[in-house]
Amino acid sequence: MDATGLKAMQAPLKEAYRDDASSALVTLRARGSIDDQSIACKVETGRALAVAGLHPATGGSGLELCSGDMLLEALVACAGVTLKAVATALEFKLGTATVEAEGDLDFRGTLGVARDAPVGFRAIRLNFNLDSDEPQERIDALLKLTERYCVVFQTINARPELTVSARR
Repeated sequence: MDATGLKAMQAPLKEAYRDDASSALVTLRARGSIDDQSIACKVETGRALAVAGLHPATGGSGLELCSGDMLLEALVACAGVTLKAVATALEFKLGTATVEAEGDLDFRGTLGVARDAPVGFRAIRLNFNLDSDEPQERIDALLKLTERYCVVFQTINARPELTVSARR
């Protein structure tokens, strides 16, 4: 897809969202069920069942997916799609590109070993490897816009309101 095709595809959506802001509000959902045989959660992905379990650093077997890895994978997926969309819209000459995310966890926090150890990532690094002859200013603009419009990046960065509830 080129910039013209992308803009043509998005133009009616943008117009509709400008005319009626409420039409832009979409609720995404994820669903999973607790495994009755092991410490795991079966997450419905729409294409397959992803079984998440404990990371080996918390006693897991390593056979199931780690939710921390899944968070980084969601960041990579979103950032990659956003980068490609922005590059397309800007007519940015992009050859091959890869996206990598890595994050640092101190498992003492999640295991309750040390109260001063944080639960969750203390740092996440997102890196793009770009094959491009574009000038540095254009690369900087591409990264700035990718960061701005990447939903997962902005969600992690902005810390949305979270609520927890249970039904019986």
